[in-house]
Amino acid sequence: MINFNIKPTANKSLEEKAVNKINNLTKPKGSLGRLEELALQVCMIQETTEPQLKNPHNILFAADHGIVEEGVSLSPKEITWQQISNFLHGGAGINFLCRQHGFKFVIVDSGVDYDLPKDKGIIDRKINRGTRNFLHGDAMTVEEMEKCLTYGAECVTNAYNDGCNIVSFGEMGIGNTSASSLWMTCFTNIPLKQCVGAGSGLDNAGINHKYNVLKQALDNFKGEYTVENVMKRFGGYEMVMAVGGMLRAAELRMIILVDGFIMTNCILAASMINPNVKDYAIFGHVGDESGHKLILDYMNAKPILSLSLRLGEGFGAVCAYPIIDSAVRMINEMDNFSNASITKYF
Repeated sequence: MINFNIKPTANKSLEEKAVNKINNLTKPKGSLGRLEELALQVCMIQETTEPQLKNPHNILFAADHGIVEEGVSLSPKEITWQQISNFLHGGAGINFLCRQHGFKFVIVDSGVDYDLPKDKGIIDRKINRGTRNFLHGDAMTVEEMEKCLTYGAECVTNAYNDGCNIVSFGEMGIGNTSASSLWMTCFTNIPLKQCVGAGSGLDNAGINHKYNVLKQALDNFKGEYTVENVMKRFGGYEMVMAVGGMLRAAELRMIILVDGFIMTNCILAASMINPNVKDYAIFGHVGDESGHKLILDYMNAKPILSLSLRLGEGFGAVCAYPIIDSAVRMINEMDNFSNASITKYF
């Protein structure tokens, strides 16, 4: 497997300087709560007490899933490519948010079962026309998994070379909540029943059918639950590319904005490959997809927003960006007690 050299962000001397700077801003100590925590994390990632957010990117990986053949999603498979067409026309939820917050929106064809236009700016990294049906065998080969990690990393390197130092990851792939539910139960030992939700809108009968299919798929797998085995057996091309992207982002000391249920499973998988990646992750939100809060709690993650989102696309991550921007502005733009001639009373 591709190796990533990710350094932990821990630096006692820098942390003391950053905390001292935050505590000397003209406010009661600790009164800006999570903004102070976020500012400190960004300082540690960027190795400075004067952090900056530059050229944010939302990289969306798209692919189809063979498990859709088993009726685990309310949405038909063609929604994957149809929604990509909507992205290209600027009409999706993630489009307006990227415009609002100044994100460059990058679309990557990781394995869509459709011939997408080559002249519209889509990055073509198609591994195959969708994964295989993991009810009956591995979703992808070892070689395909390695390619996904490499391609995901390359996409982030390109963003970094474009001046980006904060990146969110989105996904589009009908059936990928099914893959994510299996990753979650395999990686956390949380019972599968608690990991399976409505996805794109299943009713109770649909959720029960989805659970039964996934339970059978899990029972059919006789291997060990190593991160490589689980990604290969149950993964989506877009999910494994996101894992590679997250690992490269941490290696380049970029801030990683984590979106919803699927991307939280991806950062969990990335952390099993290299635990230091979590130092670089800011969790945008806790969503309404069943299992999301459980996996966030498992990772001791503190999501910024709680807006009942379950869209994907990177929406919740980009939505949280202004809060991080506020944290950075706080540490850079607020005055300190000495300069403002205000008595420091604590």
